[in-house]
Amino acid sequence: MTTSGPASTRNRDGSHPGGLRLSPFRGLRYDPERVGGLAAVTSPPYDVVVRPEGLRHLETADPYNIVRLILPQAPTPAARHRQAAETLRRWQAQGVLAADPEPALYVYEQRSGDLLQRGLIGALRLSPAEDGIVLPHEGVMPDIVEDRAALMRETAANLEPLLLSYRGEGTAVGATAVIERTVGRPPLLATTTEDGFSHRLWAVTDPAELAEIDADLAQRQALIADGHHRWATYLRLRAEHAGPGPWDHGLVLLVDTARYPLRVRAIHRLLRQLPVADALSALEGSFRVRDLEGGLPQALDALASASASATGTDTASERGGNAFVLAGDGAFHLIDRPDPELLARTIPSGLPEAWRTLDATVLHSALLEHVWQVPDGPEHIGYIHDVTAAVEHAERHGGTAVLMHPVREDVVRELAQQGVTMPRKSTSFGPKPATGLVLRSLELD
Repeated sequence: MTTSGPASTRNRDGSHPGGLRLSPFRGLRYDPERVGGLAAVTSPPYDVVVRPEGLRHLETADPYNIVRLILPQAPTPAARHRQAAETLRRWQAQGVLAADPEPALYVYEQRSGDLLQRGLIGALRLSPAEDGIVLPHEGVMPDIVEDRAALMRETAANLEPLLLSYRGEGTAVGATAVIERTVGRPPLLATTTEDGFSHRLWAVTDPAELAEIDADLAQRQALIADGHHRWATYLRLRAEHAGPGPWDHGLVLLVDTARYPLRVRAIHRLLRQLPVADALSALEGSFRVRDLEGGLPQALDALASASASATGTDTASERGGNAFVLAGDGAFHLIDRPDPELLARTIPSGLPEAWRTLDATVLHSALLEHVWQVPDGPEHIGYIHDVTAAVEHAERHGGTAVLMHPVREDVVRELAQQGVTMPRKSTSFGPKPATGLVLRSLELD
């Protein structure tokens, strides 16, 4: 896909926005001799770590686990951010983290069974949404952006890459050709994390190969698959610093999904203060409610079947509606076939039909705001990627887990190209890059 900015628009370094510009950088990486193992110092992205259980597990896996930088623990936010910065400096002084000798783009591979993902990690030149080069598809929560911005200011580092996707040719040309040549060489590192994924990383430093990548990506636009809050943080920090300079770029993993399709999963909701019994009783007349037999696998199968029947035709009037599974009381309850009058009254008009019929739109606009009247704040709503963890949290604390069905990538991309953002935390693209394999220190740029 080709895109270009307005002819009158230039970047702060004087170049035209054009398309994607991925710059080499001196990666900051763990010295395998100084840690218990590369797998032991990695972490999922900060917003995927299940707290507090997952946080404790990572902290005890290795004293140098990256979670101490991305989710530092201290009494106040300011103390947390200072602690992360001090830890980062100490690890560099100790040689636990060391910078590569020359700037590079990094080929990154993740593999688990038949699932193979390859992409490029680099410092992406930042561009505002109106340029149409990097397309967000979800809104963000200001408090999270502020927290991430404070952490990046204090550490002067990009600690984990965003996941961006673009549509290439589907064949080994341009950047993809460089990737597939590179993976035939010995990697810089190779490890397997406890989730069963193998990870390999290579450095690309050859000027001809870097030029080949640059010429290809200059024709592309990208979709933010994962990392909207960090992207918003990058843009905020860029605006705070007079350029040009290192804050004009942000660390990303860029994947050609025509060659390596991403997996799209749902992000589930945890309604911390709404018991399942109250949630079900409030649904009378608004949704059809059915109690399901069996356990979680059977409940997910029922949800998939209901969602498939709901999206089998093109118009909202012909569709079976939206579907969710509620859990938390030791059972599973399928809710579907929302009342059309409820949707007409609660779903904002003036937006594309694809947006108005999203499960996340219906959940937030109709159910959370009107039927259940759940306030929109972290003390009331949690966002959990792992379905089992969502159910367990709800059962343990007396809340309600709302299990969601994923949105197709083509729907996400279509809406993003129209400039329409989905309700936040509508999708979970993956596999997500492991945090800790390569960092970007802005002090090295």
